[in-house]
Amino acid sequence: MSAMGKILILQVLKMSAWFQLALICKAHQDPIATNGHLFPWNKVRLPDKIVPVHYDLRIHPNLTSLNFTGTVKIEVLVKEETSFVILHSKDLEITGATIIPEQDLETDSLGKNVSVLEYPSHEQIALQAAEPLAAHRKYCLCIEFQASLAEGFDGFYKSTYRTVDGEKRILATTDFEPTAARMAFPCFDEPSFKATFSIKISRERQHLALSNMPKIMTLELEGGLLEDHFDKSVKMSTYLVAYIVCDFRAVSAVTSSGIKVSVYAVPEKWNQTHYALEVAVKILEFYEHYFNISYPLPKQDLVAIPDFQSGAMENWGLITYRETSLLYDPQTSCDADKLWITKVIGHELAHQWFGNLVTMEWWNDIWLNEGFARYMERVSVNSTYPDIQIDDYFLNVCFGAMARDSLNSSHPITNPAETPTQIMEMFDAVSYDKGACVLNMLKDFLTEDVFQNGVIRYLRRYSYKNAKSDDLWDSMANYHHAEEHMHLKEMMDTWTLQMGIPLVVVERSGKQVRIRQERFLKGVLQEDPEWAALQSGYLWHVPLTYFTSGSGSVGRHLLRTKSDTIELEGEVSWVKFNADMNGYYVVHYEGDGWDSLIHLLDRNHTALSHKDRTNLIHNAFQLVSVGRLSLDRALDLTSYLRRESENIPLLQGVGYLEVLYRMMERRGISDVAEGLKRYILQYFKSVIDKQTWSDGGSVSEKRLRTELLGLACVLGYPPCIEKANQLFTSWVNSNGSVSLPTDVLRTVYLIGAQTSEGWNQLLEYYRVSLSATEKNKILSALTQSRDTDKLTKLIDLSMEGEVIRTQDLAAVIATISRNPAGQALAWNFVRNNWSKLLEKFHLGSSSIRALISGTTSHFSSKEELEEVKVFFDSFEGQGQELRIIQVVIEVIQKNIRWLERNLHVLRKWLVDNVQRT
Repeated sequence: MSAMGKILILQVLKMSAWFQLALICKAHQDPIATNGHLFPWNKVRLPDKIVPVHYDLRIHPNLTSLNFTGTVKIEVLVKEETSFVILHSKDLEITGATIIPEQDLETDSLGKNVSVLEYPSHEQIALQAAEPLAAHRKYCLCIEFQASLAEGFDGFYKSTYRTVDGEKRILATTDFEPTAARMAFPCFDEPSFKATFSIKISRERQHLALSNMPKIMTLELEGGLLEDHFDKSVKMSTYLVAYIVCDFRAVSAVTSSGIKVSVYAVPEKWNQTHYALEVAVKILEFYEHYFNISYPLPKQDLVAIPDFQSGAMENWGLITYRETSLLYDPQTSCDADKLWITKVIGHELAHQWFGNLVTMEWWNDIWLNEGFARYMERVSVNSTYPDIQIDDYFLNVCFGAMARDSLNSSHPITNPAETPTQIMEMFDAVSYDKGACVLNMLKDFLTEDVFQNGVIRYLRRYSYKNAKSDDLWDSMANYHHAEEHMHLKEMMDTWTLQMGIPLVVVERSGKQVRIRQERFLKGVLQEDPEWAALQSGYLWHVPLTYFTSGSGSVGRHLLRTKSDTIELEGEVSWVKFNADMNGYYVVHYEGDGWDSLIHLLDRNHTALSHKDRTNLIHNAFQLVSVGRLSLDRALDLTSYLRRESENIPLLQGVGYLEVLYRMMERRGISDVAEGLKRYILQYFKSVIDKQTWSDGGSVSEKRLRTELLGLACVLGYPPCIEKANQLFTSWVNSNGSVSLPTDVLRTVYLIGAQTSEGWNQLLEYYRVSLSATEKNKILSALTQSRDTDKLTKLIDLSMEGEVIRTQDLAAVIATISRNPAGQALAWNFVRNNWSKLLEKFHLGSSSIRALISGTTSHFSSKEELEEVKVFFDSFEGQGQELRIIQVVIEVIQKNIRWLERNLHVLRKWLVDNVQRT
């Protein structure tokens, strides 16, 4: 045989061997690295044989070439002998790696170069040691790397802004939660691998660098660069590491305990930072007192980033925000903006204890971070800014949680999540809002003092460590009276380990109240064949509260079984459960229960608190969707609202009528839409006419003004449109120099945008405005044009990302979709540009979920349902596994059924109740 023939045979045999190895690996799911070698680890989670102790990270971002280089030295402790080190890396080019034994560090040994294997599917790399790493020994992993600054919103990414002169400036910033630290430097990127960090950042002289800790020194490097060294951090998870290179300006103050607080923004927006500074100082001081644990860092920075996907990120000592979540402009920011900024700051500062000091062990318990932070928004803002009336906002938090949790596609608060996409999807209304509402219910059950003491015990016990839900219950139970024998864990497991909401059915007979619990599931009726199976296995320990016509105090009863009985002290004419809606459950009153409550509202609505009245309105409309209450009875309940003096129940009732109107308008059911419009404008005419086009009054009154005038103009109420046009014309004629009342800005812009000239003028003003909150109001108005060419232009500008930032794309599409003229346009855009959207946003990100939900969740026809199913079925790995897909399909099915059951009822009710003129 010739030499060439032997070579060919050897090549064939080699290829055959590799093919057989690949088949074996596939059969055993063994991973293959990018170089074709076997990767030594096949799980998504890292092994626990090696733990990081300290990171020494040096980063040099080049804001001209838009890339960065870095070196990380990781001190690790080997717990079990191993020949390889597995850690995370994504989209980084590893240019060199060595492993140095601890004893060789003192001799300045360079260590031995090691081979690096990459496995992108799990975002992991493996350092293969020449000889086994010994157990109970420390080593230094030295890794050099480089990459481009990311184009999206995760990892180490670029952001831009333009000066008032039009100059484009670039900054580099980080956003690592949940799994993007690995995009900035190789690391053990899981929350339980806590370590300390020393960070050094190279920069040009015109920039400044920020990180978690204060800067301790600056060195001059060759070529004119400066290198900032930051103090060693406390022990923390990788997702909390942060650094920024920018040219921002700051305003600073010091708390009573000596913490320096600074708020940073682009130079032109420095004058919008002062309110945030005031809030941050007050709330940081409040938390130190409430938790009875000192804030552990010497400084706290809050930074407004021009391009930012979420609302904010709680990086320890360096919190980053979207501009609308931090910057307050008194000329254009309304009280709703002030509420948002205040509560977001309260949320992120709460994380400095819940999440940073004590971190969930794994992402399945992310609610321990986010649910607590959402709950602490209410506690902190109530104490520091009581005039903002956040208690009323918190009702909507729980209503929103229930809307999501009443679907069969919901999930438990504690829920398995392994892949980055699954983890990102855990950041939803269940983890945030349901988590907060369940904690509020627990606080009400235990009492404020017992709950607070349990929180303090939990934080102290697990400081700089990781915790699970059970650890929280253990800490709470230690502070409860032993004689009550609460079995707190058993109770709370029913709220965190199973999904859904209990429906408490109440039937009063004389002095006896019979109660039973079921699972509240929207769109499924008792007579449906699947109802029994969907109810099976669900049981909650429900801490019931109630009061009656004959009681001046709140009664309590813990419902641990499917049914039970409560004995009242005497005969009563009515009973109301879920006092002030502190409980996370829906109540249905059988027999004459609803009749007696509707009669009470008609006769003496102030016998119930405004929260209880709001709760009744909410429950009534929710019960329509499960067939327990007819729509006409729910609508009858709202008839008392003409005598309502509190704004929260009034807005709740009007809000449901607006939802019905928009559903009919989108479906083109013109007679019912017209009937609803006439009814709202007739029935609420007096309260609409009382609204002034000004900024006076309480926060609640301002919110009512904003909502009612906005709705009245949308419904075409002539006095509203005339006044809005008058204000808009005056504003345009003054070239924007006339100051409009901030509470009605959105409404004035909305009406102004209905003409072609007005729309174009608003878009030009949007380009130059320096107020992020004002830009939000203008953009919202622009999306409500009935001109599809203009709506298409907005989408194109959002995709380009210059005039309208890409961070706002999902919101633009969702609001266009709510516009009857734009709903088909928005849905078709998402379908036709799915691949491009995935290039801009990670699968599972809040933006992708908002795009899916925003363009489909209002659908209510079988044809639309089929379109959605066909589209999602065609994904083929591009999102088919997303939970949000099951959510929207279920929502559409629920909408279809709701219309089938209730359209004729609504039509008849309007005929009976609308005055003909």
